[in-house]
Amino acid sequence: MGKLVSQNEIVNIVKTLQQKGKTIVTTNGCYDILHVGHVRYLQKTKEIADYSVIMLNSDNSVKKNKGDNRPINTELDRAEILCALSCVDYVVIFDEKSPCELLDKIKPDFHTKGADYTLETLPKEEREVIINNNIDVKFIEFVQGKSTTNTIEKMKNI
Repeated sequence: MGKLVSQNEIVNIVKTLQQKGKTIVTTNGCYDILHVGHVRYLQKTKEIADYSVIMLNSDNSVKKNKGDNRPINTELDRAEILCALSCVDYVVIFDEKSPCELLDKIKPDFHTKGADYTLETLPKEEREVIINNNIDVKFIEFVQGKSTTNTIEKMKNI
């Protein structure tokens, strides 16, 4: 899994790539039970820049955000699945509730979020990191009806 890197490694990788004139896009998420909505979102993210960096919530982080019954898959399993996708260049795991600290270290050229957000409705801390680092945010439409929560609900009903 050469695409899975530490936080220190990704900071150095991004600096080196940017010095060579390459552009970097980041996004973040749990990516628990990967589905077509995730894949399309990641493909659209990759189209924005030369390199894509996926900031993956750790198991601890997912529990903080989604509750004690999540994640379904471990962080290393989720990372391995993401690393197998051709639209993903690097995966880095973070333990905090939000990716703000890591985003501030990476300083990508672009960052993607779901189109259910606007710059104004992003969490305050995340918006401040984006503005302070002059990161261009791109909002990507979701695939309707495709979510991990929907998948889990369908499985419960089987």
